[in-house]
Amino acid sequence: MRHCIYPGTFDPITYGHLDVLGRAAKLFDHVTVAIAANVGKGPRFSADERQQMVEASIGELTNVTVTTFDGLLVEFAMAQKAQAIIRGLRALSDFEFEFNMALMNRHLQPALETIFVMPNEQFSYTSSTLVKQVAKYGGDVSHFVPPVVAAALKQSARE
Repeated sequence: MRHCIYPGTFDPITYGHLDVLGRAAKLFDHVTVAIAANVGKGPRFSADERQQMVEASIGELTNVTVTTFDGLLVEFAMAQKAQAIIRGLRALSDFEFEFNMALMNRHLQPALETIFVMPNEQFSYTSSTLVKQVAKYGGDVSHFVPPVVAAALKQSARE
């Protein structure tokens, strides 16, 4: 079985993330969305909240599971018996960071491949950070995130 890991903070998940996930789900028999606990990044939502939002947003992708992890991604991927890591590239500015990360992961675990997937161009400027900023000031984020995420952002902005 071809299995890949789609890792990220997903704070929150966006339609761009879901586009990359849909593409990965077509390429692999099984995709594990791996939500990094990543408390050092100061996420707005807890890992459990992010997991619930992703699960509520994946729709009919029956070959996708969602979990959280902490620690080295390559160790998690090998424990899951994955052959690849999927990373989304929105723009050239993402490439340098992702390229260096892929090389480090290859150094740590040569058997694990990194595959870069480009989302639909309509999502090339969307990021979780920008979506959170728009939502913080009461802007409409419904074009960028699923309804469950938009509602959670609206609630979060009120708190």
